Amino acid sequence: MTQTGAEAVRPLAGWRVAITRSADRAGALADALAAAGAQPVLVPLIDFEVAEQEALGAALARLAAGEYRWLVVSSITTVRALKQWCAAAGTTLADLIPGTTQVATIGPTSVAVLAAEGIHATLAPTDVPSAAGLIQLWPQASNAGRVLLPQSDVAEPGLGDGIKAMGWAVEGVTAYRTVDYPARTGMRLTATLAGSALPAGSYPQLTPAQAAQELKDGRISAVVLASGSAARRVAATFAPLPQTCQVIAIGPPTRAEAQRLGLPVAATAVHPTPAGIVAALRTAHNTFRTK
Repeated sequence: MTQTGAEAVRPLAGWRVAITRSADRAGALADALAAAGAQPVLVPLIDFEVAEQEALGAALARLAAGEYRWLVVSSITTVRALKQWCAAAGTTLADLIPGTTQVATIGPTSVAVLAAEGIHATLAPTDVPSAAGLIQLWPQASNAGRVLLPQSDVAEPGLGDGIKAMGWAVEGVTAYRTVDYPARTGMRLTATLAGSALPAGSYPQLTPAQAAQELKDGRISAVVLASGSAARRVAATFAPLPQTCQVIAIGPPTRAEAQRLGLPVAATAVHPTPAGIVAALRTAHNTFRTK
């Protein structure tokens, strides 16, 4: 079907798209969806809390002392957690990382986020922006070397295991906890990343009960899953989704988790960015229109 001029400029016109993020983390994606003609609605299902600070602080003290050859940053939320700890300690993450420690991360988006914080990542996959992609690039240890891996409390063990398989000693530490929304007062992860978009304050926010009713009524055209944790909460809260609702995954790991849970994924973002998610939604939208 040939698109009209208006459809080409606003390809998602008429679609009401649920973003499973809170307002402070959804701004850039909501704005990109609105620019493409969609009607973004926020349905926050997961949130993040600070982890036990003594264990994290001890690991970061060892980092500052030069005890690790590598620091692995496996998510943008990890950057926020480390930044929040540093702010409380009166320092910055860039100042905390010694010149003898290299930084690795999982893709171009997190490379850019780290760069905005003054941190240069020397190792990151481009074709496969994920933990699996980073493992493919990881160097074989030529001698005993230690790696610091701060992660969520629910992170899968695959990244650490993959690095260990290359001969490195990996020290994992919980940097933050993934919880059902909302996080407890005083425990919420609130650090703002440099250059991040403003909170998505101008878009409607639905409670899970309200979203469930809109899904039942066919008023939500698509749901964006921004993480495996979000996929688990969507499955637990809303499954089975109506056939008219398209599920979009931010990347292959999230797609795999959604499919494991029985959620039919209509499209997966090639790049885990607002533009990548909009492109995946366009694919799903075009497929849906031709059925």
